[in-house]
Formats: sequence, structure tokens, C-alpha cells
Amino acid sequence: MSQAHVHSPIDETDYLRREAAAAGKHELVDGEIFAMAGASERHNRIAGNIFFHLRSATRGKTCRAFMADMKLRLASGSTYYYPDAMLVCDAADDHPIYKQSPCFIAEVLSPATATVDVREKWAAYRGLASLRYYLLVDSERLWAKVYFRDAHDAWFEQELSANDRIDVACDGTQLTLTLDDLYEDTGLPVV
Repeated sequence: MSQAHVHSPIDETDYLRREAAAAGKHELVDGEIFAMAGASERHNRIAGNIFFHLRSATRGKTCRAFMADMKLRLASGSTYYYPDAMLVCDAADDHPIYKQSPCFIAEVLSPATATVDVREKWAAYRGLASLRYYLLVDSERLWAKVYFRDAHDAWFEQELSANDRIDVACDGTQLTLTLDDLYEDTGLPVV
């Protein structure tokens, strides 16, 4: 007869200690640790394209652009994610290993992560008071969607077509993203 294993969630301090010593990356979701899968070349190129445009827009400004190695801490401390790219403009958000108040988050979808990025992370991210934009970009086909919050805290969404653009404005940092920008050098031509 098999025995049931008692599982107890780990706390924030234990997670951060383990993550600092880990060979790979892990996300913490409500006290549960999940290993992150490796990404494809196209996934990396798309994430790199997004970061390139974020970083270019933040040069000489107070906003800071981050790639997939910077953790995002949700308020409870029981959840940490690694967004593919994020833009943080709050000067007080200065912890060296995680951020808490991004204005913009981008996730690149892959077959292994799409459901989590579209449902779980979106449900968690929209609770961030600082967040104004959540961009999803598919790595397998030409498809991108942005969720954006207006001045009245209402969320809207837009799927991007070849002629559309995303205008991002966060505390004096402004940039525009198109499908061409997102998919540059990925082998998926924008028509």
C-alpha cells in the first residue's frame, strides 16, 4: 500500500534561499515551487526584441527594463514569477532580486506555458495596481494581444494585426511596438 505524502507550502524566505542556490529557475505560486522549462530560439528572440525596445526607450530615464532573470513578487510574498520582460518606473521598487510594481509586463507564449500565461498569470498580474500593459506574444505563430488599463482602471484588450501598434506610456517613458518589432529575425514574416 502506498503512503500519502504530506505537502506543506514553502515560505518566501525559503523560496528565495533555494532559488539563489538553484541551477535552474523556479516560480513560486501560492507556496508551491514549479521548475521553469527552457525556451526555444524563437522565444528568446521575441523576448529579446521586446527587451531591446524597452531598454532603448528607458535610456536616460527613471524607468528600468528587465528580462527574464528578474523575479516579480506579488504582494503576498507567496507568489514569484519570472516575466519574459517588464518595465518598472517606481523608484522605490529597488530590491536587487525582485520587483513589485511593473507598469508593463510581456510574456512570450510557448506550447508548454501558454495556458499559464494566458489564465493564471493574467489573473495574478491584473491585481497589480501599477500595471498598465500586459503583452502576450505567441512564439509559434503570428499572434499578439495586449491588455491595457485606462485612467479609470478599466481593462481593455486588443489583438494586433499587421498594421496595428501598441503605444506604451509609463511615467514619461514612451515607446511603440508593432508586430514587425516583436517578430523581427524570428523566421515568422509579418504579412
